[in-house]
Amino acid sequence: QLQLAESGGGLVQPGGSLRLSCAASGHNLREYPIGWFRQAPGKKREGVACISAYGGDTYLRSSLNGRFRISRDAAKKTVDLQMNELEPDDTAVYYCAASTSLGNACVLGVEWYDDWGPGTQVTVSS
Repeated sequence: QLQLAESGGGLVQPGGSLRLSCAASGHNLREYPIGWFRQAPGKKREGVACISAYGGDTYLRSSLNGRFRISRDAAKKTVDLQMNELEPDDTAVYYCAASTSLGNACVLGVEWYDDWGPGTQVTVSS
């Protein structure tokens, strides 16, 4: 089982940027499809972005209109979520998760992911 940990959350003003990172101690995340998800108070957890094993494919939630980008940092061995032009509706706890069943695919369905980090709070407010 992977022990995932998110970092980089915080408070940012509307229009600002944040970069979240997902890391796993003792494992190389390159071997796993990784997804970023978020959950706002009173709402269901939703997929934000995912990246396939070895980084060949990425998929971004369409409603984000390209404001976010997911990538792998080979040097840091992390999967990062770059979030730009942040809006108050982006406020949520953000989670990263790894899938052991997707093979080389990438989907945003919560049910496909097995190992989850504890989450990091992102608050967009003036």
